[in-house]
Amino acid sequence: MHQAFRRKFPDFQTIVPCRGALGIIFGLLLFPAGALAADAQCLNTGDTSWLLISSALVMLMLPGLALFNGGMVQKKNVLNSIMHSFVALGVIGVQWIIIGYSLSFGPGNAWIGDLSQLFLKGIEPETLSGSVPSYAFIMFQGMFAIITPALISGAIAERIKFSTYVVFIILWSFLVYDPVCHWIWGGGWLAKLGVIDFAGGLVVHLSSGISAFVLAYMLGRRIGFPSEMFIPHNLTITILGAGLLWFGWFGFNAGSALAANSSAALAFITTMTAAAAAACAWMIMEWLLLERPSALGMATGIIAGLATITPAAGYVKPEWGIVIGFAAGLICFYGVRLKFKFGYDDSLDVVGVHGIGGVIGPLATGIFATVGAKGLITGSFDQFWAQLIGVAAVGVYSLVVTLLLGLVLEKTMGLRVEGDEEINGLDKELHGEVGYTF
Repeated sequence: MHQAFRRKFPDFQTIVPCRGALGIIFGLLLFPAGALAADAQCLNTGDTSWLLISSALVMLMLPGLALFNGGMVQKKNVLNSIMHSFVALGVIGVQWIIIGYSLSFGPGNAWIGDLSQLFLKGIEPETLSGSVPSYAFIMFQGMFAIITPALISGAIAERIKFSTYVVFIILWSFLVYDPVCHWIWGGGWLAKLGVIDFAGGLVVHLSSGISAFVLAYMLGRRIGFPSEMFIPHNLTITILGAGLLWFGWFGFNAGSALAANSSAALAFITTMTAAAAAACAWMIMEWLLLERPSALGMATGIIAGLATITPAAGYVKPEWGIVIGFAAGLICFYGVRLKFKFGYDDSLDVVGVHGIGGVIGPLATGIFATVGAKGLITGSFDQFWAQLIGVAAVGVYSLVVTLLLGLVLEKTMGLRVEGDEEINGLDKELHGEVGYTF
């Protein structure tokens, strides 16, 4: 939907102080002939309200992610894990306003935006992006920029230096997130190629999932993995986190319509159905193979379904949302087990859920899209081919850049904590506090 928005409003920022028909007449009299584009919009308070609410919902996903991850680590690392999510709100929240937005959505070229909107230069409270204030659009997109690097933290939990992590997410946002966002949502080369990504299957989940794999591999296994069982210390808060993520995901997906319209309603219902179907699929698999369904498994299934439906949410009908969600539950169920087969330590299954979901979702969009795009089921191969190129491009780029960035940080700051710090717990060693005193 972001691409359609930019096609409809190529100027992207237009100050139009109109209200209704009278405002349009006033605007035409006030500005010289031709100054207003035919598609120039008045402020729509309904669209604005929905986008502001959606931004807040996406922001709530950060505490949700913090609880989801925090409950799965060992008790001695709970605060460190939670900090990984919350620190992204701080540092990426600042980075986005200073330069991230300009690099992502500035005119630039096919590969990257420019610095024309550094510190949001030229954007005023009255400036509109379509039918909403530009500030609302900027903040909504900023929440995506914040949560994406935070997703990576789950794969590297319990062993990465906190200082290195903070520097990593800042540099990663510059070098990976902002360019990829521009390629797809900022009018870049993948958008011109026809790649569609309604709410971030490529921009968010694939980029973070691939990068998580690279870092997890570079860091090496936690002490004791895989012979030692790393049992979640508090599944109660993990389930609560999953619930908050599910709730916030309605803003993540339906908010990506950028308006309170039928597209938002479609994304809302497909988000619900896909997550529900994935949870059922995961539960069935555990029942069949492990003889009992687990709360952690169902929570993981929910997140797998949400991640996988994200790129397709506004392009597929609800029945296909069920199919995509069920497939996500089945495939990601086996995906999280790849770490035991190949020997890498993906602490909280980021690669198996977001990485694999980030591949399945965009390709499923190319298969099942019938609303605003034509997938394979309509007899068209073009969209699937574009999605395949998008998956390959984002996957390879994220892998290579993260590998280079990891090598530089390893040589300069070091990636991993000392062995005694890992054994004693990162809460006490890195933050000087503990999560529980009872």
